[in-house]
Amino acid sequence: MKRSMMVGVLMVSAFASQAALANADLAKAKNCMACHAVASKLVGPAYKDVAAKYAGQKDAENKLVQKILKGGSGAWGTVPMPANPQVSEAEARTLVKWVLAQK
Repeated sequence: MKRSMMVGVLMVSAFASQAALANADLAKAKNCMACHAVASKLVGPAYKDVAAKYAGQKDAENKLVQKILKGGSGAWGTVPMPANPQVSEAEARTLVKWVLAQK
């Protein structure tokens, strides 16, 4: 019993790691990483800073999905974030969930 439980935990852990990597890969594939990094500011804010700023906000996911799809300005200074036409709404939602999970 213990062995099967341990195998199950390892499988779930491996799946979670792959999902996190898959979302980082999606961010790279959609050119998000040209302006953003997980831990440091580039042109735009670090994803960990975005996660901290929007932590606990109920509307954060929908607000950030719209910023990816339509662009935005003013939240992080004077440099506007352009809309990303390469990203579908479902992909934007996946990316936002990944960004909000950064620490």
